[in-house]
Amino acid sequence: MTKIVNHWIGGKTAEGASGTYGPVTDPATGEVTTKVAFAAVEEVDAAVAAAKDAFATWGQSSLAQRTSILFKFRALLDEHRDDIAALITAEHGKVHSDALGEVARGLEIVDLACGISVQLKGELSTQVATNVDVAAIRQPLGVVAGITPFNFPAMVPMWMFPLAIACGNTFVLKPSEKDPSAAVRLAELLAEAGLPDGVFNVVHGDKLAVDRLLEHPDVQAVSFVGSTPIARYIHTTASANGKRVQALGGAKNHMLVLPDADLDAAADAAVSAAYGSAGERCMAISAVVAVGAVGDELVQKIRERAEKIKIGPGTDPTAEMGPLITKAHRDKVASYVSGAAAEGAEVVLDGTGYTVEGHENGHWIGISLLDKVPTGAKAYQDEIFGPVLSVLRVDTYEDGVALINASPFGNGTAIFTRDGGAARRFQLEIEAGMVGVNVPIPVPVGYHSFGGWKDSLFGDHHIYGNDGTHFYTRGKVVTTRWPDPADAPAGVDLGFPRNH
Repeated sequence: MTKIVNHWIGGKTAEGASGTYGPVTDPATGEVTTKVAFAAVEEVDAAVAAAKDAFATWGQSSLAQRTSILFKFRALLDEHRDDIAALITAEHGKVHSDALGEVARGLEIVDLACGISVQLKGELSTQVATNVDVAAIRQPLGVVAGITPFNFPAMVPMWMFPLAIACGNTFVLKPSEKDPSAAVRLAELLAEAGLPDGVFNVVHGDKLAVDRLLEHPDVQAVSFVGSTPIARYIHTTASANGKRVQALGGAKNHMLVLPDADLDAAADAAVSAAYGSAGERCMAISAVVAVGAVGDELVQKIRERAEKIKIGPGTDPTAEMGPLITKAHRDKVASYVSGAAAEGAEVVLDGTGYTVEGHENGHWIGISLLDKVPTGAKAYQDEIFGPVLSVLRVDTYEDGVALINASPFGNGTAIFTRDGGAARRFQLEIEAGMVGVNVPIPVPVGYHSFGGWKDSLFGDHHIYGNDGTHFYTRGKVVTTRWPDPADAPAGVDLGFPRNH
């Protein structure tokens, strides 16, 4: 019997009423294992209405109440991390260790939310004028929404909702329809932790559900992570409807390798950052920029390591890389490799013919490595989102920086060098929001914010960290004047001395 994933509205499962369902596939077998209900406008409205009703009390609840529930949720999340990872593997395809790592990174933001009281402290200036004080406070927005991608079905929602609800907002999540089960499991754990009904809701669906959230008058803010074209659309549409927006887009992350770098360490890093999670992550290194004469040796070292990666089902404990999310995505990724030679690249490793015995219908693709890739090639220009690594050659550090800065994306980048002066220049001169120095995937820890520049981010706020707290609250300044009791009208003496 095919599993059905329904919505979560008002603290309980809400069966799909639209009659429309989408298929959820096991990427390792190609088999449709699950149907997910797609919301009609009325179901989105019901979720927003539940969230709005809940905000009337949740927005006034104490910090102690909110954080105590989040502490309980954190404990449940830790207890059930294997179960959630298994759901991710079943629907996304990533290996179990990758799925566990995703849950662990989400836990970091739950930790931050548990300590939200520090971030929500206001400011006070006393005696700005005679008997006048000024206080700055932050208050929740109301109903906020999150629209999240397939590649991290547990982590990216946890980049959003823990901080949002800790700040006193209520939340409507529209997860990816390709792997929806993890989101519903998170909702169940929140309910088990004691979160009041309606504070967290999940609606599944396609563009219809997304557009309704973007236009709904009761949704105050929208958080999004996904591709650049959709991020631009989310930002434009939600902003036009008067909403606060943080929309994180795509990437083409570069790793600059200088001649003095430890090439073994650089090769290890490139392989991990390019092929981990099958390259389906916005912080994957997809372009290595080799400076000077190191290119040939570096490519050989990458090849030697890449050829040893074991690809298999995520349920295989020995597998290091799983399949891609859908057959259509697998075919698109393969097309970049198949067309690379015609565009002037040298195909060092071609993984397009890879398959796994016993799982021939899975969405498999092997490791691909392209060398001497021209900047005009599609394999360089586009965000491939698969296990394809391009190597580009430049003569100097300055050429490398110029090449990277010419990219329309500015999500993350890294430099590998032993030269502290070069590393310092790089972190100041490079046009990207997140920079690694001998660190290939510079995803910030939870108490620093995540976000890129240029076409990798639309909106003024990065996600989580201090930016996340500011995004999910708005400032208010209160100016107060209380007359001194000693200045009470004549005839009333409260006993205060008059000589102070």
